[in-house]
Amino acid sequence: MNDNLLETNPARSQSWMPRFFTIWGGQAFSLLGSQLVQFALVWWLTQKTGSATVLATATLVALLPQVFLGPLVGALVDRWNRRWTMVIADACIAICTLLLGVLFWTGQVQVWHIYVFMFLRAVGGGFHWPAMQASTSLMVPKEHLARIQGVNQVLNGALGIGSAPLAALLLAVMPMQQILFIDIGTALLAIAPLLFIAVPQPVRSLSPETPDGKTSLGQDLKAGLRYVWAWPGLLIIMIMATLINFLLTPAGSLQPILVTRHFGGQALELAYLESAWGIGMLVGGLTLSAWGGFRRRVVTAMAGIILMGATMSLIGLVPASGFWLAAGLIFLTGFANPIVNGPLIAAVQAAVAPEMQGRVFTLMVSVASAMTPLSLIVAGPIADQLGVRTWYVIGGLVTILIGAVAFFIPAVMHFEDGRTQTEPVAQTELPATPAALQPAETGD
Repeated sequence: MNDNLLETNPARSQSWMPRFFTIWGGQAFSLLGSQLVQFALVWWLTQKTGSATVLATATLVALLPQVFLGPLVGALVDRWNRRWTMVIADACIAICTLLLGVLFWTGQVQVWHIYVFMFLRAVGGGFHWPAMQASTSLMVPKEHLARIQGVNQVLNGALGIGSAPLAALLLAVMPMQQILFIDIGTALLAIAPLLFIAVPQPVRSLSPETPDGKTSLGQDLKAGLRYVWAWPGLLIIMIMATLINFLLTPAGSLQPILVTRHFGGQALELAYLESAWGIGMLVGGLTLSAWGGFRRRVVTAMAGIILMGATMSLIGLVPASGFWLAAGLIFLTGFANPIVNGPLIAAVQAAVAPEMQGRVFTLMVSVASAMTPLSLIVAGPIADQLGVRTWYVIGGLVTILIGAVAFFIPAVMHFEDGRTQTEPVAQTELPATPAALQPAETGD
């Protein structure tokens, strides 16, 4: 069993689909288990404390690893064997879940235990997600990356629709510890294929300063930051994603206020809007997986951004009597979400050097995640003073502007062509490693 890049390169093999989707299927089950546990724990905190502060703290605790550890995690993911990074990350999450299940079983669980568990779970997920995304670009031919991201968006949409009702049903028929043990089972389903299927490793770059390929963690981290900074197209896309996240993230948090204050609705109406979003994501993901998008993935993503901005603005303009019109617009917003995210992730997978993808993905997530608390701090007072619909209108219009301006920026439109400058180092293959989680300097 060998993780050598050339032996498992999908461009040289026609059997990439069984290998990739076997791993992907295990990951899908694991994601379902994770969402069941997430819903169950939030509900437990709600019933146990009834405190908005507790729920906000839980959200913040789960967000902190993404914000502060992201770049460091990315550098580690690019140094280590990615297959075993995923295995160990899933295994550590499963062990934490087992310990929490024992605490529930013995009746000793406390609120702070949930905080610790959510933090550790976020750390594990912080390693797993970039390792899986970076591995996908080496397992899947480039022409199929957008469709694969469409499939991922379908999965996210389906889980968004079904995981919460399923978790609520399970809570009605079984104790918390049994739901936690379900998550352990799904984690094992994710780990099992990785033990038998090789995941390609990227070829590391050699330079005059490091002719043997050995670099320190600090050097790898700096190299990742320099890589992004020196690529105008990648840097601009990252800034755009950060701004859009800042503009649109509060919309979900402000939606209950939109329902109650503007439309005069209750919980049922809020549920309708959330379902409309989930169904839109599902349909958008199916569309992307079947269509694949325009030839230039960036064009697809920017068109999706404009659509998303337009629907958000229109939601803010819907009169109080137009609830179902708002539901239709939220469906279109959900539809646009995978049309934006799928091609954008696929474009990064196709254009960014494989040995840099862990750092690039985690840096993007870190910066975007850091915008969440900041945007909520800014949006709350604005919505209180000017009305919640004002944020929808302004945020949507600025989002349209961002997407439209991108079409006139050559560095963005030609992002998928790769870096324009000559690479300072050559790509030279290093010896393959045994199947173990080892840093790259030991021969990864």
